[in-house]
Amino acid sequence: MGFILNMEQMDTFLDSLKEKYLIFAPKRFINGGNFSDTDCIRYDLINTADEIEFDEKSKYSFKEAIMPISQTLFYFTESITTTPEMSNKKILIFLRNCDLHAVDSLDKIYLVNGFPDHYYKKLRNATEFVVMGCDKPFENCFCVSMDTNKSEDYSLSIDKDIDKYKITSKEDSFTKVFQDMKVEESDVKPKFVLSNDITVNIPTDLDNTVSKSKMWDEYDTRCIACGRCNFVCPTCTCFTMQDIFYSENGKVGERRRIWASCMVDGYTNIAGGHQFRVNKGQRMRFKIMHKVLNFRKTFGKNMCVGCGRCDDSCPEYISFSNAINKLDSAMKEVATHE
Repeated sequence: MGFILNMEQMDTFLDSLKEKYLIFAPKRFINGGNFSDTDCIRYDLINTADEIEFDEKSKYSFKEAIMPISQTLFYFTESITTTPEMSNKKILIFLRNCDLHAVDSLDKIYLVNGFPDHYYKKLRNATEFVVMGCDKPFENCFCVSMDTNKSEDYSLSIDKDIDKYKITSKEDSFTKVFQDMKVEESDVKPKFVLSNDITVNIPTDLDNTVSKSKMWDEYDTRCIACGRCNFVCPTCTCFTMQDIFYSENGKVGERRRIWASCMVDGYTNIAGGHQFRVNKGQRMRFKIMHKVLNFRKTFGKNMCVGCGRCDDSCPEYISFSNAINKLDSAMKEVATHE
């Protein structure tokens, strides 16, 4: 069903959810950007509708709401271990269509790939999503090429039209709240973009032989291995483990998992000091092939959703979409030398 709410009604709706939900949405942090007098848009808990940023793309994704940057897995003493208590509230996340497709990629890694991850599953089962419509494509987005510009697996959709909020509800619990509030009912259609300024073409014959191409060599000097592209990506899932000790004997403390990046130094270190993918080009190759080939082989879809945040954040102006578009000529190069 569709509903149209004014600002006051929208705030009333959010207030009605706070007892049961932690509500996350893209939020503007004034002067919180990389440079002086620049803002940063990232996900945080919100209380009122005017805190939700509709007009600009968030620099960071929704991911940390259901996959925390640093997460305690358990506490330990010499004889016992205990898991941390989790909030009894559900989670409601406002996100774009591409990011909702990213949720599906996270689900496949953490819930389908081998065995379900207990910690992710608990948060994921408590989470519902509100899709935010896009009036226009944002810079560096290529969601249409990745077929992630539209989605259906949401509880609510929302579009802001000046001082009105146009909402569709697929959940009876939310629909009842709107009806009890006696807000205006209307035939509302969620917005989504039909084209982007950037398009990508993944070769239909793409396979792992492209790893022999010389296209990867340029990234040896261009990439500085900062890992920003991974940390802003809504589909990157890698983490490392860290033990925090509370006492000198090292037998009391906690174990955490913390986001990691396949692009940074030390990620592939193993016992004995050996390191895989030392060169930056090798790391770039690994990342791209995982996002547009190997994940698709396993799960039948691309991992990359075309949000463009990696391009937005790279200090060396390395474009992921450009790298994808080089794969066709790279495949031809490899075929020529075989």
